[in-house]
Amino acid sequence: MAKAILHMLSTLKHMSPFDVNMALDAGYDAAIPYTNVTLDEVTALVQDAMFSRAPSAALRTGIFFAGRDAVLALDMMDTAKKALLKPFEVSLFADPYGSFTTAGAMVACVEKILREKKQRELKGSKVVIYGATGVVGYSAAVISALEGAEVTVVGYSGLERVAKLADEMCKRFNIKVAPADGSTPEQVRDLLRQHEIALCAARAGVQVLSKDDLAAAKDLLIAADVNAVPPLGVEGCGLHDNGVVVSPHGALGIGALAIGNVKYGTESGLFKKMATSDEPLCLDFRHAFALARELV
Repeated sequence: MAKAILHMLSTLKHMSPFDVNMALDAGYDAAIPYTNVTLDEVTALVQDAMFSRAPSAALRTGIFFAGRDAVLALDMMDTAKKALLKPFEVSLFADPYGSFTTAGAMVACVEKILREKKQRELKGSKVVIYGATGVVGYSAAVISALEGAEVTVVGYSGLERVAKLADEMCKRFNIKVAPADGSTPEQVRDLLRQHEIALCAARAGVQVLSKDDLAAAKDLLIAADVNAVPPLGVEGCGLHDNGVVVSPHGALGIGALAIGNVKYGTESGLFKKMATSDEPLCLDFRHAFALARELV
């Protein structure tokens, strides 16, 4: 049988060792990194990988899109799709900076706790996302909005940047997302008061919500955090917490490692699906969320 080969394209100086390890542990025989890749180079790279093998080996060839830009990774995958030709079609998987699998895991964990402990659905819930200009926050916003939640994305450098991002999300995915300015502690707390679910995807080592913030938010149901570096994003929410009370009003916390366990299984699972599929796959955040739902 032909070797299972994964070509890993990143826009950054280095390919993530995390992703390389995940791919090899999931069953690929070789994972080849390509760094500083630009959008206009994708077609040639994909077709070079595709035409170098017989059609019978096409499904043993995968292309992975990394980097740190969710939109660019999706653009690269769209370009790659257009470069594919029958019967040489290979499989494609985008997960820039692990954001699609992390966001999928985060929303899936929230959805489960929301149903089981609050008897509510994600659809119709008011969701605020702190750190939404980052790749995980961006992806979590799109997933939540596609599931019917009322989503507000928060920026920390004024309204202009996050408003532009929200507009791009709405146009690209045909969703409704509202931008908000969270550049002051008062604005962060005020937004928390107005929402039922808080997703914290800020930089590592940044506390987004304090105990006082949580105490002020009487309608808050769940606060989830993907930051595993102290100080944690949600004060009082432990790394392994998965539905533990974190506020006087009964809000429940979901910690970074509880989410991380699902993220790990999701990324590994998608690599395995791609490596063993009997048809070419194109995997993105939607597939990540679908698999994470199965794993929680």
